[in-house]
Amino acid sequence: MKVSTQWLSQYVSLDQVTPEELAERITRSGIEIDSVEYRNQGITNVVVGYVKSKEKHPDADKLNVCVIDAGQGEDLQIVCGAKNIDAGQKVPVALVGAKLPGGMDIKKAKLRGVLSQGMICSAKELGINDKLLPKDQQEGILVLPENTEIGTPIVQLLGLDDAILDFDLTPNRSDCLSMLGAAYEVGAILGRDVKLPELNFVEAGDAAADHISVTIEATEQCSHFSARYISGITVGASPLWLQNRLIAAGIRPISNIVDITNFVMLEYGQPLHAYDADKLNQGAIEVRMAREGEVLTTLDDQERKLDDRMLLITSGGQPVGLAGVMGGADTEVTSSTVNILLESAKFDGGTIRKTSRRLGLRSEASQRFEKEVDPSAVVPALNRAAELIVRYAHGLIHEGIVEEVAQVAEEKTLQLSLSKLNRYLGTELSLLEIKTIFARLQFPCGDVAQDLLEVRVPTRRGDIVRDVDLIEEVARLYGYDNIPTTSIEGTTTPGALTKSQRLRRTIRHLLTHGGYQEAITYSFTHPAKNDLFPQLRGEQQQVALAMPMSEDRSVLRSTLIPQLLETASFNRNRKQENLALFEIGSAFFSSEQELTRQPTEIPLLGLLLTGRRQQAQWNTGNERVDFFDLKGALESLLQYLGLQSLITYKADQPQGFHPGRSASVYLQVGSQQQWIGVIGQIHPDIQRESDLEDTYVAEIQLAPLYEEADEKIVYSELPRYPSVQRDIAVVINEDVAAGELLSSIRLTAKELLETVQVFDVYTGDRVGEGKKSVAIAIVYRHAEHTLTDEEVTAVHDQVLTVLSEQFGAELRK
Repeated sequence: MKVSTQWLSQYVSLDQVTPEELAERITRSGIEIDSVEYRNQGITNVVVGYVKSKEKHPDADKLNVCVIDAGQGEDLQIVCGAKNIDAGQKVPVALVGAKLPGGMDIKKAKLRGVLSQGMICSAKELGINDKLLPKDQQEGILVLPENTEIGTPIVQLLGLDDAILDFDLTPNRSDCLSMLGAAYEVGAILGRDVKLPELNFVEAGDAAADHISVTIEATEQCSHFSARYISGITVGASPLWLQNRLIAAGIRPISNIVDITNFVMLEYGQPLHAYDADKLNQGAIEVRMAREGEVLTTLDDQERKLDDRMLLITSGGQPVGLAGVMGGADTEVTSSTVNILLESAKFDGGTIRKTSRRLGLRSEASQRFEKEVDPSAVVPALNRAAELIVRYAHGLIHEGIVEEVAQVAEEKTLQLSLSKLNRYLGTELSLLEIKTIFARLQFPCGDVAQDLLEVRVPTRRGDIVRDVDLIEEVARLYGYDNIPTTSIEGTTTPGALTKSQRLRRTIRHLLTHGGYQEAITYSFTHPAKNDLFPQLRGEQQQVALAMPMSEDRSVLRSTLIPQLLETASFNRNRKQENLALFEIGSAFFSSEQELTRQPTEIPLLGLLLTGRRQQAQWNTGNERVDFFDLKGALESLLQYLGLQSLITYKADQPQGFHPGRSASVYLQVGSQQQWIGVIGQIHPDIQRESDLEDTYVAEIQLAPLYEEADEKIVYSELPRYPSVQRDIAVVINEDVAAGELLSSIRLTAKELLETVQVFDVYTGDRVGEGKKSVAIAIVYRHAEHTLTDEEVTAVHDQVLTVLSEQFGAELRK
């Protein structure tokens, strides 16, 4: 909101306060002032001149020699090249010695041999944004009204001796989207009275109700609609002072009727609209919701397609205005308009905001309605505009306001405890001091009890709804700098990460140090992408978004894998084929078809590996990654978290995975094995659709890991006694997993076992059909003495017996 200090001073005295001081005090009181801009950008010695005559330059076709009366005692001869210069005009004249914006100095000069004693100026040369001028003034020299007094300083005439404060308003302070709202704020800060505009008009015509009528169908979206009927107007240019006010606020003058409605909107914060009453159907106005497919051509000559969520102004069933946003072109006030219906209404802010967003149409009016206007300003603003129209458009106000009120605006009454206020602020303010502050705010208040005040909040301050809001008002006007500082008391504890936060950080560090890069992808996806890997969601429902960006992002993801595949495909299309990615994120699903509560959120770790292990060198191969590269990365991570002995991999065929190269991952929790995820190669069909080579992924639930992970790192001494290694090769059925053999060996050998690992797997004719040979290296060691052959043989034989009994294993010869 751009606030002219010259205009503001008409409502509240700004004596002995500079614009910079005022901006500082307003900012300290809670409303930030972004800038202080002076409209005079360096103009001196520029006055109003009268063009007495104009003749062609003798040696230049495009130049004119003008004789100017600038009130200097003698006429001036000025050479001017503007196309619109003509005798009889009043124009801005820069006298010799004048200065203009940009550092231009005006001197006597000869142009093609003809003396020029000054310069006739355009708006741009005076530092005025010509886009804010009426269209007929945007080119050539600036032509001033005929009744302008010769010799008047142009700075004074055009209101350039003004400073503009740019209010950076938060959404709750919509009251300051008006000059009167700003005046109340400044008056409270400076402790000065606010002077409201005096209304003085006469209703001279017959009853307005004989010419116009108002009906509200959408009472929830429009609580108050009032209108006046004004006849016999003359549409023309606005007075210069009014144009100056609008230009200072960044609004282009159009005509006296439109300019007055904009002026009053800036003054009261209440948007208004004028309809050509003769273009309405018997002067009837109906306020209703639009019907699906209705069309309205707005004042910007754009055809707008409406839906049933938009509030509409109609006449005889036909749309004539988009409520609170923009009027319709069919009922626009033009130069031939004689009678008008002047509208002032209270529309629901939420409805206006949604309409404005759907249509991509934002106006000064919608900006104010969106943030809720003062409901008590509807009628005063209407009367103020009517008075100005009578004064500057020579209209006749007909008797009475035609209105319909669905909801009466009422002031809120709040109770405030003195002790609570001082306790919250850490102050010792007296009841008298608090009453004084509320008097400055013009909030009437009175005593209810010894420690209790009853405060009446004007409707213009819709942001104040509780007693703590009143406490905030007292704090900012008392001065934040005046509130005493106090030391923090009580027990303090250092901040720390939760276990889950620490483990996430650990996982992130381990994977990045291991060569993986972290990906952060959308939580929104296409429903079909979730269905590619449904193992985590099971029978649960996908969670649809109420207002999706697009169909491709219309549901919350229930797996991380599709987004990792999209990332891999994106990189591969840009020649980045060797990828090791991970993501720590959440998946979402619900047990309900229609949500009545928050969906279930599951934290997940996703891994993806594709491409080659390393670039080919003279002494290394160019091998592609495989299942065991990814499994090794996962195992290293789980081992660091102390979970390796609790993890089991079981061959599986989850949907979306290669049927022979995938497994489910289980975690031993107590006596139960809990499924926590999958690991394997993506199904070849999905790989082809994603334009990927062999790609391996894993998706692991993190919540069980958070519960079971052991964060303690236990160090042990270097072994003092030698180890004994025994290698065995056993023949077993092909469907027996090697991991099951290792688990069985660990349970049998117990504390004597140091390590056990598979170092070879063989299938072929030598072991028979349906069989495989698994070679295992077993290392035994005792922590307190050297193992004897008898001890090693006893435990080793026990291991072989268990393998034979449980898996039918035979030693390979």
